Amino acid sequence: MIFDSANAHLVPLEGRTMLLHVPSTALFELDALGVAVVRLVEAESDLDAEGIRARLSTGFDPSAVTECVERLLRLQILRSDGECRPINPAAIHVESYPLSTIVLNVNTGCNLACRYCYKEDLAVPAAGKRMSMEVAARSIDLLLEQAEQRPKVSVVFFGGEPLTNMPLIRQVVDYAEERARERGKAVDFALTTNATLLTEELVSYFDAHRFGLSVSMDGPPVVHDRNRRTVGGHGTYEVVARKVRMLLARYRSKPVGARVTLTAGTTEVEAIHEHLRGQLGFHEVGYAPVTGAELAGPTLSAAELAEVYAGFERLGAQYLAAALVGRNTGFANMHQLMTDLHEGRRKALPCGAGVGLLAVDHQGGLNLCHRFTGSDLPTFGDVEHGIASERLGAFLEHAADRSGTHCASCHIRNLCAGGCYHESWVRYGDPHHRTYHYCNLLRRWVDFGIRVYAEISVRNPSFFSTHIEPRRAA
Repeated sequence: MIFDSANAHLVPLEGRTMLLHVPSTALFELDALGVAVVRLVEAESDLDAEGIRARLSTGFDPSAVTECVERLLRLQILRSDGECRPINPAAIHVESYPLSTIVLNVNTGCNLACRYCYKEDLAVPAAGKRMSMEVAARSIDLLLEQAEQRPKVSVVFFGGEPLTNMPLIRQVVDYAEERARERGKAVDFALTTNATLLTEELVSYFDAHRFGLSVSMDGPPVVHDRNRRTVGGHGTYEVVARKVRMLLARYRSKPVGARVTLTAGTTEVEAIHEHLRGQLGFHEVGYAPVTGAELAGPTLSAAELAEVYAGFERLGAQYLAAALVGRNTGFANMHQLMTDLHEGRRKALPCGAGVGLLAVDHQGGLNLCHRFTGSDLPTFGDVEHGIASERLGAFLEHAADRSGTHCASCHIRNLCAGGCYHESWVRYGDPHHRTYHYCNLLRRWVDFGIRVYAEISVRNPSFFSTHIEPRRAA
């Protein structure tokens, strides 16, 4: 009898032991008997069920030992044939693309020149390639057609800086609302902005149409101005902070979040969080560590990435302390991990790119996501002729195939599913290459999250119904 470490992972807490059942992403707390069985099998793999019962009969009821062993065998946590065999989803064959979200790259132009920008087609606003209303309308029509069975769809405006093409955004909102109404669907809008062009009138407009707004902002002045600069090289903190204060004072439809990009030299996540959440008042703050290009300037070094994750754990400890008294600290990365664990999410693919989401470039090309617009990765059809189903299906089927990769037996494989396509594209030149460069840190992060989740679930389980479930529904 062996313990199949490819299908089960133990996470010790103080006085408790959690078990992650990898195939289902279910979490169990092992009782004393469960721990005793697993530890015995780990130490002595030559024992069969009778041998386990005999060895534990002095401390536990023999019938209870038998029942425990049988349950662990059914879950394929224990194996009676002495061979670890990771359970992975069967090979998928993609035939349909039930889109829920379309991302419109309304202008490749941007009024900033952030040092870490990944956009390959970025230009100043006047030289930016603007999407036409014809392309945008066809994008909306494609979305509604593919989302025939969905009651709600989402339209996301991206750039460059999307506010540099507000006339198109207004036209698209009117068109999408009318077309969705004709089909009996609801439509949501979202937009990520650098905030420099926000006005009170625009905030009122976004409020009226219930936009989900996210602001790209990196922290206090000394941090933000390292990379987020104007085309002329000047820092943008003062104008962004002023616009953010106006936005947060006036906006009522939905909580506004901040998106922080962590690059070489920027690892002080606690100070950033305190400023953006504690001082400016963002509802949530999410952090995106840059790890794409191995030799590129903006990329965090291995030591810096480890420092970032150590900071994440300290923020996570604050998150736990607040959750135990019913408060949410707005640490979006931890909040997302809690959501995944609470739902028991199982991923066959890293994200919804290519399945639930596609991004449209200014020419109408269909890209995996907003990060790929303007890149050399071939598109997967266009809004005039539709999705190139065979090519996109082959891409997704390849992405879901874990054979021959470390992901096949990794204990977080159904939470990670291989990592970001774009990070792999930038770092390795292959969107299917697994993001091995931060696997160990990510496994440690998930283990940390399991400990946090276990503490909250025992000491204040109402936190999930109050803060996690409403967030997911929204």
